[in-house]
Amino acid sequence: MSLLDRVEAALDSIRPYLEADGGNVSIEEITPDNVVRLKLLGSCGSCPMSIMTLKAGIEEAIKKAVPEITGVDAINLTDIDDPNAVLPENLR
Repeated sequence: MSLLDRVEAALDSIRPYLEADGGNVSIEEITPDNVVRLKLLGSCGSCPMSIMTLKAGIEEAIKKAVPEITGVDAINLTDIDDPNAVLPENLR
């Protein structure tokens, strides 16, 4: 399997959870230094929990399945300075 196919398979494992909330994700590119650049779709693109979804859900699933991936970024992530953004450290 190609790197792209393995990342897609990792995303397929969590897509049902994203879709249950009206969202999804698509791969925009995998950079030469193995960073996956994603686009958050549907409700994921505007959800104040998108930072947490990306880091605690999507990134973790990808890195667990494809350890050579060095990072995961979203091109349309809710800005961290947005007062509605929910950050993992604020949930403790």
